[in-house]
This record gives sequence, structure tokens and C-alpha cells, in this order.
Amino acid sequence: MSPILQGLITIALGVGGCVAYFYAANIVLDKVIFPPSGKDPGRNINRANMVRPWLFLFPAIFALGLYLAYPVVGSFWRSLFNRDGGTFVGLGNYERLAMDPNFRQAVFNNFLWVLVVPALATFLGLLAAQLTDRIKWGNIAKSLIFMPMAISFVGASLIWKFVYAVNPDIGMINAIRVAFHMQPLDPLQVPFWNNFFLMVILIWIQTGFAMVILSAALRGIPEETIEAAVLDGANPFQLFFKIKVPQIMPTIVVVWTTITILVLKVFDIVYATTGGNFGTQILPSYMMQYMFRDDGRATAVAFVIMIIVLPVMIWNIIQARRETR
Repeated sequence: MSPILQGLITIALGVGGCVAYFYAANIVLDKVIFPPSGKDPGRNINRANMVRPWLFLFPAIFALGLYLAYPVVGSFWRSLFNRDGGTFVGLGNYERLAMDPNFRQAVFNNFLWVLVVPALATFLGLLAAQLTDRIKWGNIAKSLIFMPMAISFVGASLIWKFVYAVNPDIGMINAIRVAFHMQPLDPLQVPFWNNFFLMVILIWIQTGFAMVILSAALRGIPEETIEAAVLDGANPFQLFFKIKVPQIMPTIVVVWTTITILVLKVFDIVYATTGGNFGTQILPSYMMQYMFRDDGRATAVAFVIMIIVLPVMIWNIIQARRETR
């Protein structure tokens, strides 16, 4: 049997099972547990209506618990053991992480990425969305800006490795340096600043994503507010920063938080360019060092990454609920 057919059969069985569960649960609830008869049928009907949503949500809750909550708890429990899982060490792995200068360097670099990449990608995407809507060939410009989104992180990293190449006949930066009679250098080996050269790759990729979302938000602004501002004498900068930006601020926040969550999980760019060397280590690449030789420490790093990502996700959910309200 082909894998495609097996997948289709699995989907069909899953859908059929959910339908059968909903049908059976509804019958049991209305006919057995809370039948609309007896001394107080009204109260039974109200109780059935209160329980019914939870019965329908149970498959989703069970799936989330099985594929999300259980792995999280299991990962935390695994992080409390030594490298082979045979000896309980408590918070020993976390203590070793706190004492490791490489781990602290990775945390610092991660915070640099979080501060720089979402802000610049969102700003450049907003700028591109505004400018491309004002030119005749804006759709072509948007396509060119969005094109890096179609490239994988590894592919984009390899492209930019050519840009950063030491050979001035290949690398653009060193070609400019040689043109000004300066010695070539490897940008990816310059301490501290090489982190920003790596950030450029992700900014280049995510600017197109931010542009598409924010362009749709800008087009949704009511024309009446813009016309009123123009009649009041607002210049283009005031029109953009005081009229348009405040109206699309919820969308800007969603784009910013989405890119932030991506940044906290990025691994491919660092691994494909520097391998985490020359002071470019981040938490996912640091975790990769221990993935196959120290499961306890690797899962401890994974749990730290989850703790860092969690507040951003919660804040994103809160903002989305406020926007809905």
C-alpha cells in the first residue's frame, strides 16, 4: 500500500471516528445522563447544554494534551537526569548551564536577535508597504521583496555566504573594501558584529512577510480619515505616522510578535554560516552541541527556550483578543 493511500485512510478513519464520537456523545448526553424528562426537565436541558461544549472539545483537548502538554512535561522531567538518563540530578543541568560562559553568550546573542530582527524587519516591511503602494510598478517591487520568503533558511544562508566571501571577486563587501584600497576581511569572523551580519539574512527574508501583511492593513484604512487629515493640512509624514500607523498598530504588533517567535527558534542560519563559532552561538545551536551526547543538558536548553518563547506567545494571544473585542 502506498504512503499516500495510507495517509488518506488514516485521515478518513480519524474524521469518521470524530463524527461517531460526536454522535454517540450527543445521544448519551441527551438520552442517558440528562434526559429532557422527569421531575425537572428544564434543569436537565440546561445541564446538558453546559456539558455539551466540553464533550465536543474533548478530542481537541486530548490531542493537545497528548502532542503538546505531555512532551513538555516529559522534556522537563528528562532535563532532571544526567546525560544517559540513569541518574537523577535535579536542577544540576540548569546550574551547569548558568555557570557555562558559552550558554550566557548564547542567551546574550539571542536577546540581540530579538531586539534587532523583529524591529528592523517590521519597520522595513512597513516602509516597503507604504512606498510600493505609491508607485506604478509597485506590484513588481512587492514580488521582488517577497521573493526571499520562497527561499529556505539554508539556501538564503548560502547566498549570503557568497556576499560575505573573503575573495573580493565573489564577496560584495570585500569588493567594496578593495575598491577603496582596504584589506579584505571575513565579516563572519569579526567579533560581535558578525551577529548583525547574520541577522541581515533573516531580516532580508522576513521583510517580505511583514510587507504583505502590513500592505493589506494599510489598504484597509478608511479613506475618510485620510481625506480629513489632508484637508486639515497634514503633510505626508504626519499622514503616515499620526494617521495611518496608529490605525494599523494591532497588525504591526502581530507581525512583530510573529517574527519574534520565529527569531527565538531560528537555527538554520547560524548553523549553515558559522556553525555557532566566532561568538555567534545562539540557544538552538548551543542545544545542538549536546543533542546526541548529553540528553539531559540538551532538554534543559530546550526547556529554557520554551520559557523564553512562552511570554511572547501569551502576550500575542492577549493582543489578538483585545483586537477581536
